[in-house]
Amino acid sequence: MSDLERGVREICRSFRGDRTRMMDIVQAVQARYGCVSSEALNVIAAETDTHRVEVEGIVSFYTFLSAQPKGRVVIRLCDDIVDEMCGMRPVAQAFSEALGIPFGGTTPDGAITLEYTACIGLSDQAPAAIINDVPVTYLSSDKAREIVAELRRHGDPRRLVHRLGDGNNAHPLVRSMVHNSIRRKGPVVFAPFENGAALRKAMAMSPAEVIRDIKTSRLRGRGGAGFPTGMKWEFVRAAEGEPKYVICNADEGEPGTFKDRVILTEYADLVFEGMTIAGYAMGAAEGILYLRGEYAYLRVFLEHLLAERRRQGLLGKSVLGRAGFDFDIRIQMGAGAYVCGEETSLISSCEGRRGDPKNRPPFPAQRGYLDRPTAVNNVETFCCVARILDQGPGWFAQIGSRASTGTKLFSVSGDCASPGVYEYPFGVTLREVLTEVGAEAPAAVQIGGPSGQMVGPADFDRTICFDDLATGGSMIVFGPDRDPVYIAKRFLEFFAHESCGYCTPCRVGTWLMKKKLDALLEGRGEAADLPYLEDLGRTIKFTSRCGLGQTAPNPVLSTLKNFRTAYEKRAPARTDGHRAAFDLQAATAEARALIGETTAIY
Repeated sequence: MSDLERGVREICRSFRGDRTRMMDIVQAVQARYGCVSSEALNVIAAETDTHRVEVEGIVSFYTFLSAQPKGRVVIRLCDDIVDEMCGMRPVAQAFSEALGIPFGGTTPDGAITLEYTACIGLSDQAPAAIINDVPVTYLSSDKAREIVAELRRHGDPRRLVHRLGDGNNAHPLVRSMVHNSIRRKGPVVFAPFENGAALRKAMAMSPAEVIRDIKTSRLRGRGGAGFPTGMKWEFVRAAEGEPKYVICNADEGEPGTFKDRVILTEYADLVFEGMTIAGYAMGAAEGILYLRGEYAYLRVFLEHLLAERRRQGLLGKSVLGRAGFDFDIRIQMGAGAYVCGEETSLISSCEGRRGDPKNRPPFPAQRGYLDRPTAVNNVETFCCVARILDQGPGWFAQIGSRASTGTKLFSVSGDCASPGVYEYPFGVTLREVLTEVGAEAPAAVQIGGPSGQMVGPADFDRTICFDDLATGGSMIVFGPDRDPVYIAKRFLEFFAHESCGYCTPCRVGTWLMKKKLDALLEGRGEAADLPYLEDLGRTIKFTSRCGLGQTAPNPVLSTLKNFRTAYEKRAPARTDGHRAAFDLQAATAEARALIGETTAIY
C-alpha cells in the first residue's frame, strides 16, 4: 500500500466513509497532497462506496479543487470589475513578470501557481488576492513583486501578514490584514448584544410563539428574494419527516458583496444565536453554516466560538438545561462555486455533491438536506432573528418601512471615497447612501450585484426596499468615465464562467450574449443586435433552471433599459438594408495564416 493510499484511507475513515461528507474528504486530501489525484479518486470512491466518476465530478466542479498538482503556493488574484477599476491589471502584470509565468501557469520548480479568481469578498480593499488561504489586500505592482520575492525566500503565505486588521482580524486565531470597513452602524446588526439573551427569551416561549414573533416582525429574508422568514419556518415545522435541519448560507459570492465577511468576523455569535433559535422553533437538532471557501481563514476562529458556546450551554445536548432540546452547528466549507449561493445548489454541496441546483417543487422546506425539511436563511437574516427575540417584534417592525421592516446592510464599493459596510433602515433613498459614501458625480450604480440592476441618476431618489430598489446588499458605484456596455460584458463573463452547465439556456445563452457584447465593443455592432440581446435575455430568464440563469441576463437587460444610448452609439443602422452574418476576416484568419496570405479578403 502506498503512502498516498494509506493517507487517503485515513482521511476517509476520519469521516466514517460517509458519502455525504465528500466535500470535507476531498478538501482534506487536497490540503494534504496538493491535489486529488487519480489514485486518490480511486481510494475515495472505494472508501465511500461510490463511483469514481461521482468523486471526479465533484473535484472538477469546484474552482479550489484540482485533480492535477499545483504549486505549493497558489496565488489567486481577484479579477472582478471593482478590482479592475482599482488597478488589478498592472498588479497582474507584475505578478506574471516577477514569477516568469502566465496566469494559469506554475513556476518550473513547482513552487507557485498563478491564477485569476472571481470576487473574494474584498472589494472594499481592492485589488486583492488570496494566497493559499491568506487574504492579501490593497495590492500594487510594487507589492506584487515584494510578495513574490518573499514567497521565494520562505514559501509561507502566513508570513506575508506584516500588519493586522481591526477587531477580530487581529485575533490570534485569525491574524488577518483584512479591515472590517464598518462605516455606519445601525440599531439591529451592528448593535451591542449579550450572548444567550435572545435564546433564553425564545426558550421561555413555545416554538409556535417564537415563529409567531418572527411573523409579527414581518422579517423578510435578507438574501435578495425577500421571502417571509416566519412563513418559511412555519412550513418547515409543519412538514412531515424527521430530522429537520437549519442551514445558514454564508456563501456570499455576488461580486461587490462582503457584508457577511464582516458579520462573521465581528458578530458571529449573533448568527449562531439566530440559528439556535431557528432550531428551537422548527424542532431541528442540527445546523450547518455553509462557509465560502474564500473565507477559510475565519474557520478556526468560528470553530472556537462554537466550542465556547457549547461550553456555555448555548449549543449541544440539553441547550440551556432544557431536556429534549439538543442543537449543534457544524461548519461546511465551500470550495469556490458561485452557484452554491442558490439554496438548492448549496444543499447539494452540503450533501457532498456537485453544486447542481435541484428541481422545485419539492421545496427545501418540504424536502431539503438529505431529503428532510430544511430552512435555508442567510447570515444577516439570522442576525435579525436574534435581535427580534431579544428586543421584541414590535421594536423591529417600527424600523424601516411597512413592507420592508428592519435594517439592511450594504456592501459599497467602486468609485466612492469611503467603500465599506453601511447599516441603514429600509426606506433610505439611494441618493442618501451615495452622499454618505462620498460618491462624486456618480453616473451609475449597480444595485444587488450583477444579478440586480444598474440604475442611473434618474433613479437616485428611489428608496431601497423590497418594493422599489431591492438588493441582497451589494452596491457598486460607477463614475462618469465608466462604460455600461463594458461593465455588462464583465458581469456576463462572470455568469458564463460560474454557470453549472446543467441547462442549455444558461450554459449557451450567456456565451451567446457575451459574444454579441464583444462584437459591440469591438466596433462590429449593428442596430439589430439590441432586440436580439433583449429577446435572448428574456429567453434565458424564463427557461433557465435556477436563480443563476434566471438573473444572468440582468446586467445586459438593465443597461439596455437605463443606458440604451451607450448601446445605440455602438450599433448603427445599416444603410444598405443588409445585415452582416459573420466577420469574414476573423473567419478566414486561420486559413490565411496557414498559407502565408496577409492580404485581407473583401
